[in-house]
Amino acid sequence: MVALKAIDVKNNFKSICSQVFGGETVMLSRPKNQNVVMISEAEYNKLEKARRNLEYLMMLDESEKQLQEGRVVEKTMAELEAMAE
Repeated sequence: MVALKAIDVKNNFKSICSQVFGGETVMLSRPKNQNVVMISEAEYNKLEKARRNLEYLMMLDESEKQLQEGRVVEKTMAELEAMAE
């Protein structure tokens, strides 16, 4: 990770964007610790996919816990078909 001041990013934006696209993570240091991190869209998409997968796995874990605790609702196929009508 490269840490830069906002003015450095402003003066070298094109070059820094090329670095980010090449896989480098850039942190823009700002006053009062209001820093910003620049990552490529590909890296962002990976992070979002990992976040969504984690949420899904947490949901599955909760479902399994409910099943083990016996907190389930049982329906026959006929009942399900009647609900669909």
